[in-house]
Amino acid sequence: MRLQHKIGVKMVMGLLVAFFIGFSTQAQDKKAKDLLDKVTAKVKSYNNITIDFKYSLNNAKENINQDSKGTVVMKGNQYVLNFMGITKIFDGKKNYTIVPEDEEITISNVDEKDDSAITPSKMLTFFNTGYKFTMDIVQTVGGKKIQYVKLTPTNAKDQRKEILVGIDTKTNNLYNVIEIAKKGTKTTLTVNSFKTNQSLPKNQFTFVASKYPNYYINKLD
Repeated sequence: MRLQHKIGVKMVMGLLVAFFIGFSTQAQDKKAKDLLDKVTAKVKSYNNITIDFKYSLNNAKENINQDSKGTVVMKGNQYVLNFMGITKIFDGKKNYTIVPEDEEITISNVDEKDDSAITPSKMLTFFNTGYKFTMDIVQTVGGKKIQYVKLTPTNAKDQRKEILVGIDTKTNNLYNVIEIAKKGTKTTLTVNSFKTNQSLPKNQFTFVASKYPNYYINKLD
């Protein structure tokens, strides 16, 4: 897998985490916490979620402007992510990264106790600590009223300056997540389509090796 693909997939998963936030009572702004709690409750009410998204990477100093599209389907502790030509499946126990360009599949176990491992089960608790919450600006985008909540890392060593979570005030669904790094890089994940409780195939989150007869399978564990 090319390095930029690896970085892109990792960053997208990191941003997707912000779509499923479980917030602690440590928030300094009660209005911000109340709004985020509404979003969390809404997400928990869905049996499954399908998101079509746009991912943007911008850095004015480096003259970098990149846009990519992707989809992710999530149910419980499982997901299928399609992004930058790569398919990533997590069946609740193992990660399967499928790279058609290289005809390679990487299979790895996921340790739920590993703090660095991003899994759907952690998406409701990822921001429990380490952030200060405050209400930010309101913008009207395509007729939608978007209220932003700013998350500021409390750890001085964190390379992120802030994360902005945009929430559609009418539906309490998330519209976008903007992550701004201290060095100026801005990554944005914008929801183009947000569908819930879809009828999913039984094997939606199952890796079927027979579909990839000529692929090299790399088992890391």
